[in-house]
Amino acid sequence: MNNLTVFNDHDLQFMMQAIALAERGRFTTTPNPNVGCVIVKDNRIIGTGYHRQAGQPHAEVYALQQAGALAKNATAYVTLEPCSHFGRTPPCANALIDAGISRVVVAMQDPNPQVSGQGIARLRAAGIRVDIGLCAEAAEQLNRAFFKRMRTGLPYVQLKLAASLDGKIAMASGESKWITSSQARQDVQRFRAQASAILSTHVTVKKDNASLTVRYDELPSEIQTIYPESTLRQPIRIIIDRQNQLTGDENLFHQSGEIWIVSQTQRQIMPINCQQLLIPDQPNQINLQLLLKACAKRQMNSLWVEAGAHLAGALIEQDLVDELIVYYAPKLLGHNAQDLAVLPHLTLLADAPQFAYHSVTMVGNDLRCILHRQP
Repeated sequence: MNNLTVFNDHDLQFMMQAIALAERGRFTTTPNPNVGCVIVKDNRIIGTGYHRQAGQPHAEVYALQQAGALAKNATAYVTLEPCSHFGRTPPCANALIDAGISRVVVAMQDPNPQVSGQGIARLRAAGIRVDIGLCAEAAEQLNRAFFKRMRTGLPYVQLKLAASLDGKIAMASGESKWITSSQARQDVQRFRAQASAILSTHVTVKKDNASLTVRYDELPSEIQTIYPESTLRQPIRIIIDRQNQLTGDENLFHQSGEIWIVSQTQRQIMPINCQQLLIPDQPNQINLQLLLKACAKRQMNSLWVEAGAHLAGALIEQDLVDELIVYYAPKLLGHNAQDLAVLPHLTLLADAPQFAYHSVTMVGNDLRCILHRQP
């Protein structure tokens, strides 16, 4: 039940603070959702918390610890339905009941089938008033990748591209360092840091000698303030290498963090910190649908894709891209340069994949366009 009429200005204020708290966990909580909680009594905040890392206490627990005995008959504002099951931590619904909370305002119901209304039902069965739907749109956006995995069994896919004004990603010779500015490349680090995994190909690894890691010293200072370098998580790097052409000597393998090699045949020797994922082929390429499903089964909420025109085009053609992030440099490379995406099966304008602009931002001298896929 959605009781929108019960919300007042104070409710909105406290829920927005809970959402701001939840956002602080977006670099570390995967595979869990980002959740914030604010506990209020007599219109005064007595406890706050957010989920910081998988396996650690949830937002409600931190807020209740801060509120202490004052939590009795207080109101809890939570950005996502409190959990009702025993996972790596006890149920938060039970903690709220035991603390004597009298009202819980929930931004939205959790689509996780282990929760999915059960936490709300448990609270109401204990006599707690539960109001749902305040700031639901903001809460949905906060955990869009987690929700997509729960609802579809696929991760949220962000495809990053860097191009000239005429939509070219490299000269005909393959030269591409650097089309975009250093500010744009630093901006990419923030997106990488939020991703569960980074997807690329052996071609990109070989051509750019890419490490595909998060470079801490290039993150914005406000992120470094919240997250010491020792606590920041490196996304899993997933490299498509159908014919096992990577040797293990590439720069990629000399960085910390987990690596998956996706191929169609078993490797005889695996580099350290690597595991292999065997995915059947489609003609001339890995079955991308199966690859994404395998990632979701391994609790990856989001994939950040940095690769060439062929993988970019294949993901777009198969309607597997949720979001395009394109950095346009103010330069022209000419008709002989390499295209942004290879779409070999597109022949009619009516069939062209369509995206909607979400935001357009200057980053250094470049233009960053974020676009969402249109159904």
